[in-house]
Amino acid sequence: MNNFNPADLFKITSAFNKFKSNHPKLLPFFKASAPKLMQPGTVVEISVTDASGEKLETNLRIQESDIDLFNTLMSMSQQ
Repeated sequence: MNNFNPADLFKITSAFNKFKSNHPKLLPFFKASAPKLMQPGTVVEISVTDASGEKLETNLRIQESDIDLFNTLMSMSQQ
């Protein structure tokens, strides 16, 4: 088992706060969609278009462990 370094938690928290600042609409979107859509079996589709216009798409089916992670991240965002 790896030892936990408290400094790593600080780095992660700092990076997460910067991410929230850079993308202020993302977490409110997840928070608004969570009650209706974040259930096991829900399909989330993701589309990314790079600067040259190339588009990549994928999807994922929500699992219980995904919901647990989402809830943890939302708790972090409240701090």
